[in-house]
Amino acid sequence: MRVFIVDDEMLAREELKDLLAEFDQVEVVGEFSNGVECLKALPKHRPDVLFLDIEMPMISGLELASMIDPESAPDIVFVTAYDQFAIQAFEQNAVDYLLKPVQSVRLQQCLERLSQRSQQQAPAFERLVQDRCLTLIPCHQGASARLVRLDAFEYAYSDVAGVHLWDGQGQVHTHLTLKVLEDRTPMLRCHRQYLVLPQAIREIRQEDDGNAVVLTMSGQELPVSRRYFKALRDLFSIN
Repeated sequence: MRVFIVDDEMLAREELKDLLAEFDQVEVVGEFSNGVECLKALPKHRPDVLFLDIEMPMISGLELASMIDPESAPDIVFVTAYDQFAIQAFEQNAVDYLLKPVQSVRLQQCLERLSQRSQQQAPAFERLVQDRCLTLIPCHQGASARLVRLDAFEYAYSDVAGVHLWDGQGQVHTHLTLKVLEDRTPMLRCHRQYLVLPQAIREIRQEDDGNAVVLTMSGQELPVSRRYFKALRDLFSIN
């Protein structure tokens, strides 16, 4: 069982890592002090389980869970010192919820539950916080990472290098997938590789071949395929 530990407190990470070392079936393949770095490392290491603190700077544990693509997400175990989050966590289909300081017996019960899910081939992720809308997008440029408000961007697109967002003047990059952006934000899909924020649309122009083009407020032209043209047409009441 490959696991990530995500907690902004170094002592808490070390204590949990020491407890997990008692179980032969567990391998800690990554530990992180914030959600942005964890999100960046997920595609490379593909852990089976995230032991995830809830209250953290930059991105909370609940916010991080909502940013992970459901198709490739690990199981989530929330770890926190505050029991008032327990009901909310279980309502959001977390596999388990551990209170700090974590007890070895309680951790063993959690690992047994995770093993049973694996043996039953249960889905790794059950759309945690599926109704949560992202307002801050984790972005990176070179070695720097920052959170940017969603309404700063006009559109997002993907290519072989990853997923990029355009803010009217330039582009930044994100480890979020287009699917997560589509599911968790008001962005609309206008093409297989493009999402656009509705308030950034200045004009929708239909072409002779049946496709269309979206013109953004900054003058960018985005392709609109036939498959997604009707949804845009209905949104703006275009006949």
